Amino acid sequence: MNLKLFAIIFILFSSALSGCLEEEILESLEQECVTLPAGHEDDGKLRILTYDVLALNDSMIDQFESFTGIEVEFIKETDSGGILDQMMLTKEAQQADLMIGLDNSYLQTAIDNCLLRETLFTQNPQYDNISNSALEPYQGKLAIPFDQGTVCLNYDENFVDGENITVPTSLWNLTETQWNGKTVFPSPLSSSPGRAFMLATIDYFENDGDDQTDAFDWWSEMENNGATFTSGWSEAYETHYTGGYGEYTVGHIGDSHLTVSYCHSPGVEAFYSSNWTHSTSLILPKSTYHQVEYTGIINGAANVAGAESFIEYLLSNDVNTMMPENNLMYSVLENSSLPETDGFRFHSDIATQNAEIPLERIELNMELWLSKWKTSTQ
Repeated sequence: MNLKLFAIIFILFSSALSGCLEEEILESLEQECVTLPAGHEDDGKLRILTYDVLALNDSMIDQFESFTGIEVEFIKETDSGGILDQMMLTKEAQQADLMIGLDNSYLQTAIDNCLLRETLFTQNPQYDNISNSALEPYQGKLAIPFDQGTVCLNYDENFVDGENITVPTSLWNLTETQWNGKTVFPSPLSSSPGRAFMLATIDYFENDGDDQTDAFDWWSEMENNGATFTSGWSEAYETHYTGGYGEYTVGHIGDSHLTVSYCHSPGVEAFYSSNWTHSTSLILPKSTYHQVEYTGIINGAANVAGAESFIEYLLSNDVNTMMPENNLMYSVLENSSLPETDGFRFHSDIATQNAEIPLERIELNMELWLSKWKTSTQ
């Protein structure tokens, strides 16, 4: 058994371990990594590995390039999982300098595989402006949060009218006949919101007072009840869900009245529809998952200074407070919130009690959980 695995297991199962000692052990795991030489030529460009993060628009990049004189080049993957896969595949010769987009369901894997290097940004006073909520999952020196949101179920109020179909009070309600064939879920195998919701169900059913069933029993029942499973969030929300903007797009099927998105997604719907939406969130305790997305310097980066500059720019007040409008996610800065414009804040729901699963436990069990999910839904 290697040192990392032993230390993590020790953390998880030793009840006598104090919080301070746990932090010291986790820091020691990070310090095992060796800083790698540049995996590609430093030609002055800043190469960013990411997915289609909306905030990284042409205007934002043009402004950064104008301020710094650093040319930006993107290497784009489909989602967080694609970013991690690319970093793993090029581990010995990284082709990018900066990662933007790994979330807290993927981050520990990147850390344990020494894919990130320490950033000096954590020594900057600006780091103190990041909210406690954004720092809850991780607050080390290898990754910096840049946006956040709460993953939860969204449902169509035109279907859940409170009379013929009542608002579910338990996830088990979704296995009942009236929901047969009317739910859609992005797969945790290939979707970060899908993975986040799967994690939420694990904590939900571990705390529901029933020792006879677990999350994967529920997932099996959902499959038996005609749930649809898609590869990603876009297909689930835009193609199948009846409560969102997908109903106005070509190819919309509209066969599902409940899906996985964010608790503030109804606010986004209202924001783009002149303060109108018929979508809302199901915020049962422990069924929601606080997702934080991170940026970090890749171990093997050539343009480290440029990466540091971009992190500082991404976390600047002018850029990060605009995350709700530009990236449809919450800012990570203290005292920031959603805008009141067109019902964005009014229609955004607030989770009552998020699921809590430490990053170390996620890393230890994710492959097993994904395997069990796959078995349960086939």
